[in-house]
Amino acid sequence: MTAVTRTGDRQFRRHHQGRRRPAAARRPRLPLIVLLLGALYCLTPVAWVVIAASKTSRELFTTFSFAPGTGLLENLANLSSYGDGQFWKWGLNSLLYAGVGAILSTLVSAMAGYALAKFRFRGREVLFSVILAGVLVPGIVLAVPQYLLMSAVGLAGTHWSVLLPVIINPFGIFLCRVFAAASVPESTLEAARLDGAGETRIFGTIVLPMMVQGLVTVFLLQFVGIWNNFLLPFIMLSDQDKYPITLGLYTFLGKGAGDGDLYSLVIMGSAVSVIPLIALVLVLQRFWRADLLAGGLKG
Repeated sequence: MTAVTRTGDRQFRRHHQGRRRPAAARRPRLPLIVLLLGALYCLTPVAWVVIAASKTSRELFTTFSFAPGTGLLENLANLSSYGDGQFWKWGLNSLLYAGVGAILSTLVSAMAGYALAKFRFRGREVLFSVILAGVLVPGIVLAVPQYLLMSAVGLAGTHWSVLLPVIINPFGIFLCRVFAAASVPESTLEAARLDGAGETRIFGTIVLPMMVQGLVTVFLLQFVGIWNNFLLPFIMLSDQDKYPITLGLYTFLGKGAGDGDLYSLVIMGSAVSVIPLIALVLVLQRFWRADLLAGGLKG
């Protein structure tokens, strides 16, 4: 009787497990569908801008479709020749602001994050709390006070008025503290100090290489943020020769109210301005792959 009961129990479990398998097999599809919808939502505007950049003014305003147009080279030539190549001057300014600003911001964030993670000093937690509070403050709130400060020291309207405010990045400091605490062992620092290495040498030759994956993330986030920044240059700058791409395209759009052909230049300029960001992500993604591989080997 017991054997029969056990056999029946096994058959009952097999029957219900077989019925549950299709439902379990369908579960992983839901996250995939959500990710695909999110990717479609984010990439559709980019695809439309790229396709619209290939259309002439007539094609742009008479039809709405995702079919490529016939004016790609013409729009690119008009964009390059407008204002004696003013768009490319704006592009160089954006590279200056985003490149130099992101490098300096990443270095400052690395030093501050490392100090907050590995050194014990009075007021450390209070200082870190203030930095976290700075993450919650939107940039639009600080833009006008920053302009007043730059104007007081005579830097308003210069390249420095856009570069200096972006060097201190509270979110970057927070990330660097997390990366330093996780990737820099205390034993390594103690061994270097016992060998007679100074703190500057330890930071430059030991800490920075260990934090490189995290620093790449901070650099990329800061580069993209500065590249897309509009409000700060809009408040600080008055000379069009110092405009970044975002502010330059805004002036194009303002003039386009009286000249419909400038809308094609705005769209073409928007498409071109995305290329450096895509190239930067493709170049830096190998650091994330190396980090994931290292984490898999550790596991």
